[in-house]
Amino acid sequence: MDTIKIVLAGQPNVGKSMLINAMSGSNGLKVGNFSGVTVEKTEVCFEHHCHQMEMVDLPGTYSIQGFSQEEKVAHNYLQGEEYDVIINVLDSTHLQRNLLLTLELLKLNKKMVLALNMADEAQKDGIEIDVKQIEAIIGVPVVLVSANTKMGVEELLEKIHEVADNPKRQDSNILYSDAVEEEILDLAQFINAKGFRFKDLSSREIAIRLIFEDKDLYKELHDEPIMMELQPRLISALEHLYLHHETKNVQEIKYNEYNAIARGIRMETVNCKRNRGGKNRTKKIDDILINRYLGIPIFLFFMWVLFQLTFELGSVPMDWIDAGVGAFGDWIGATISNESLKSVIVDGIIAGVGAVLMFLPNIIILYIGIALLETTGYMSRVAFLLDGFFHKFGLHGKSFIPLVTGFGCSVPAYMAARTLKSEKDRLITLFIIGFMSCGARLPIYVLFAGAFFGAEEAGNILFVIYISGALLGLVMAKVLRVVVFKGEDEPFVMEMPKYRFPSFTLVWHTVYNNAKSYVKKAGTFILGASILIWALATYPNQPLLEKSYASKIEQTKDSEKIAQLENELKMKKLENSYLGQIGKASEPFFAPLGFDWRMTVALETGLAAKEVVVSTLGILYAIGDEVDETSNALANQLKANVSFASAMAFIVFVMIYLPCLAASMVFAKEAGGYKYLVYLFIFTTVTAWVLSFITYRVLL
Repeated sequence: MDTIKIVLAGQPNVGKSMLINAMSGSNGLKVGNFSGVTVEKTEVCFEHHCHQMEMVDLPGTYSIQGFSQEEKVAHNYLQGEEYDVIINVLDSTHLQRNLLLTLELLKLNKKMVLALNMADEAQKDGIEIDVKQIEAIIGVPVVLVSANTKMGVEELLEKIHEVADNPKRQDSNILYSDAVEEEILDLAQFINAKGFRFKDLSSREIAIRLIFEDKDLYKELHDEPIMMELQPRLISALEHLYLHHETKNVQEIKYNEYNAIARGIRMETVNCKRNRGGKNRTKKIDDILINRYLGIPIFLFFMWVLFQLTFELGSVPMDWIDAGVGAFGDWIGATISNESLKSVIVDGIIAGVGAVLMFLPNIIILYIGIALLETTGYMSRVAFLLDGFFHKFGLHGKSFIPLVTGFGCSVPAYMAARTLKSEKDRLITLFIIGFMSCGARLPIYVLFAGAFFGAEEAGNILFVIYISGALLGLVMAKVLRVVVFKGEDEPFVMEMPKYRFPSFTLVWHTVYNNAKSYVKKAGTFILGASILIWALATYPNQPLLEKSYASKIEQTKDSEKIAQLENELKMKKLENSYLGQIGKASEPFFAPLGFDWRMTVALETGLAAKEVVVSTLGILYAIGDEVDETSNALANQLKANVSFASAMAFIVFVMIYLPCLAASMVFAKEAGGYKYLVYLFIFTTVTAWVLSFITYRVLL
């Protein structure tokens, strides 16, 4: 079976992900990273008309000649990788702006198909597009599609077959201004006269790329003898263009040319019948959601509802999972006669991983909420709405996207900070993302809120915790801007996509992948950490202590006294275990915060993964009574052993200190080195300690 390798390229918010799902039926979708970087890479393989279709979705980018991580990845892939066809996806409702990237892609001289996506929205807006005329002007096939309704998707696939199977590549028909065309013609005639050929490029294509100073072509032609003769002609051509455009900046000249061409194509091929006097749906909604006075309260209300739903809806399946894990542990334990093996499986593996899986419903609800807000286009509005507010704290409006992503997981949040062009803005954002409590910290908050405030107030407490962390992050951003990262703020420029009904396919894909990642973490990294914690809490063996208490238990017939002695034995074994020794060694550092050695150990294991904090507390506090199949057992133990002031200080420390190991590694990569990770560790630890100390002393 023949394979057709396809690359999807387009600007942000043009619906590439929806289109790739519509073409493939979401089968075989694989999400990873591009080689050497942490930019997300989506691939899919499927069969169509006896061909194996391999698609790669490049990151959304406004240019392939820029300096951001996404632009570099797109440029390197398009220039250096082998593929058959480029699908350039455009937003039909914003054709002129999208054509700027199209003109850059045409300069690559590859087989290409234009997919004018969101045709259904264009039709609703009264926009008519002459597809045949665009084909005639540009010189490549054009298909009108809608990923939402799947209109034109089959036609697009057919066109891909046609283009890929055609041995000859289409030549671009794009014409530039008279001054540029004059110099292109002069250079092309000279190249033809010399009989020079390079790859499959025509003399015109070579001339265009030379005039616009294509660095890749200049490198490839550097050692060619013809360059010696071309050099004076190029200098003469550029001098002519400098005079015509009144600038010596070739990139500015190219932009002026592209902008004029894109505007001309739009005027020739697009007819808008919409009544311009009235407001469309997007503008009407914007009048409310980004209203100067109502916008921020509405946003805070949405966040409050999301956190209420996270706790209230999540509490029901949480209890089911907790009961199921308890029953499963009892069943497995009953089949194992060896006490040591039984302990490691039931108390270590099942109890540890079960404590993490119990919070999966909360994680899923949180991700659903964030995904819905993103896919509807609301998140971009909030970024715009908060830009002025953010600038007061030394942040950029675009910082909102990585910051709000941080409420789900710090790893993609750190990656999302790449949209910030300024290094200082990016570093400040990276340093405060940890203040936006990720989904992995949610189980800790749910546990402590339920234990110390009760289920009826837990949702409100969660909201307060998350908002407090976010506000604290803003204050620390201002501190960093004033003390460390001094400099001018970057102006806010961001596209405002139209409001759209959420794509449930995309929401499902986002939630599924994040939930899968969470469960995978529970089944691998957290499993290993749970076993390690169990081993540290169980060993070394203490036969003399066990023998002493066994003798005491044998001498009494009182059941309450026996239970008390068993509790004392477990407590002393924990205190003298390796885990207890580690906690006691570092306890003096945390003692001023009201933390005992068990809380100290839980915080330290949280450096590996925040999810492990709950399982660690479960192992350390699950002493005395028979295994409780409800979620109240650990909460009751915490309430009995931890003061209110200590619990609140613990929440504050968890809210601020270093994120998990995986997130820390991504932070180091995105920030530009491990020295920044050391700075982050010092910054978060000192801040967490000081604020936890203040919280403890105030509430004591």
